[in-house]
Amino acid sequence: MAAAATMLSIQGDWDQVLREAEGEVWVSCKIPGKPTIRGSLTSKGISSDEVPEVTASEEFVVQEVTKNRIPVSCPGENISCTFLSPYASFSHIHGKNVSYLDISSGGDLGVSSSTDQTFKVWETHNTEVKSVLEGHTRDVFSCKFFPSGQEVLSGGLDSLVKVWSVNDGSCLATMKGHRGSILDIAVVADGQNVISSGQDGTARLWDSAQGACIAVVDDSYSPINAIAVAEVGNAVNLGSPKETPSNGEVGTEGKLVVLAREDKSLEGVSLHSRQSVFDFEGSDAFNCCTFISSVGVLAGGLDGNIIHVDIRNPKSAVETVSWSETPVLSLVPFRDTYVASYGNGTCYIPLKGSEQVLQLTGPNRQPVFQVAAWKKLVYTCCRDGFIRKYEIPDLG
Repeated sequence: MAAAATMLSIQGDWDQVLREAEGEVWVSCKIPGKPTIRGSLTSKGISSDEVPEVTASEEFVVQEVTKNRIPVSCPGENISCTFLSPYASFSHIHGKNVSYLDISSGGDLGVSSSTDQTFKVWETHNTEVKSVLEGHTRDVFSCKFFPSGQEVLSGGLDSLVKVWSVNDGSCLATMKGHRGSILDIAVVADGQNVISSGQDGTARLWDSAQGACIAVVDDSYSPINAIAVAEVGNAVNLGSPKETPSNGEVGTEGKLVVLAREDKSLEGVSLHSRQSVFDFEGSDAFNCCTFISSVGVLAGGLDGNIIHVDIRNPKSAVETVSWSETPVLSLVPFRDTYVASYGNGTCYIPLKGSEQVLQLTGPNRQPVFQVAAWKKLVYTCCRDGFIRKYEIPDLG
């Protein structure tokens, strides 16, 4: 198990409070095995360009504050962190928890679902709802755009996988076969085939146009909480199919699907041959997974650990990091690094080649269920009902 990292934390609404005269927010440095260092930051006024002038209590140092960014360090522990607040937050799209979201490949549309059983497509530049997707009878747990940005894939508590038109909100296909909730979905290549994983322990490959199940890619007793698929080429031996693939199977060659399970296992399966390529055992149930390269996979656990596995040598993790003891809920590639969200409302972007991280603020200890990224923008959805939009500065 990874040793917990020393981490800095700040009050979630720091950017608002420090715009007030004498506004004060808490800041802390949590050191494993030692008492937490607690302090405060105080606003001494606002400059002409509306940037707060901030002083720090003993043990902490603040430098180069902007409207939505504040670097804080604790020199005594040799640690620093830059905190970034959202430049836009909105809660009008849904009435309750926002449980999932995705952004289209063109960046102009978002899709999100909520525990209020609403499921909507909206425009990112003004957050106006474009279409309401109605057809699931219970909560939608996962929703993703097709590469074209014209269709959306979804799965949820009603055990159904559906394909939707973005333009008019109509349901184009419904896929039935799972015996429990759909926990995750993925689009293969251009979307002629899609994959779903469920509470029933199966991962299924579908013909999205016909709504037909092509194959059960994996069948185990343990729920598959998350899946990720990517082209890996000749990096590993993917095997050959024992039977001739059906005409409905398109674009599965050279692809590996990673299955993150409740039983602590992370398995890679050849999508074309259905053969197991690797099986890695973690320290707790896996909640999420993603490819960060053609050979690198990240998986986040219930215990807060993020493990990095090289599919060419999966016997041991390349690296294991732990920024929080709360569950890792989402992992998304971003530029040459990634974004991780946690059950305590924190979101971290590690700076490549450095031990420093950029921390996204806003949620007040409310779980951030999902993250989506497009170019320099990062979107998050939270139990507090807010979707937040961040503009990430140069991480160099």
